[in-house]
Amino acid sequence: EGNEPGDSAKITYSELLHKVCQFANVLRSQGVKKGDRISIYLPMILELVVAMLACARIGALHSVVFAGFSADSLCERILDCGCSLLVT
Repeated sequence: EGNEPGDSAKITYSELLHKVCQFANVLRSQGVKKGDRISIYLPMILELVVAMLACARIGALHSVVFAGFSADSLCERILDCGCSLLVT
């Protein structure tokens, strides 16, 4: 369910697994490996969940910065985390 009333989507576990595996392969192609730190800057959408699960699947640590934060706040969190990739 999204933030707006009536904003919702349905997805099966199989479809979710497929999306997570696809995104995990994208992360691997970008050089992300186990133990790397990733920042995720997305609103409350399905892709946020996919990105989080893809990080977990390959063993990368993730830090979620919700899309309501300013660019300065995002920058501080990226530097504090020492992340190597930003998903947005």
